Amino acid sequence: MRVRTALVTLAAGILLAAVAPLAQAGEADGLSVHGYGTVTDDSTVTLSGTYRCVDDSEGPVFVSSTLVQGNRSAGIGGTRAVCDGETHEWVNTSVVKDPAYQPGAARVEATLMQLTADGMGLPTPGFLATEESDVELY
Repeated sequence: MRVRTALVTLAAGILLAAVAPLAQAGEADGLSVHGYGTVTDDSTVTLSGTYRCVDDSEGPVFVSSTLVQGNRSAGIGGTRAVCDGETHEWVNTSVVKDPAYQPGAARVEATLMQLTADGMGLPTPGFLATEESDVELY
């Protein structure tokens, strides 16, 4: 009976070892936002963070970001992602005027998005990861 239990335990361990990489593969896409950004005198806003994606074979992947301060919201650039399973830095920059952002507290909404072709050949966004984070603009 002990031999049978040992064999079942060994078989279960082998099965888990084989399945574990597959379970982690779907969780490999990720995104973060640094807790700070900059706004210059000419209203240039720069935001940054890190991302990781695994597969861009179905279409290009981008990191987009939106900055929210008070009742003001604007898209801040977009970065083409390299999907090789490694962690990379993203930096998005835009000039935003009327009204301009000010140094101080703000919020960033970042998205890791993949464009894929639908049945008619039109690009359709697929969201791989999202992150919302409070930031301080300097």
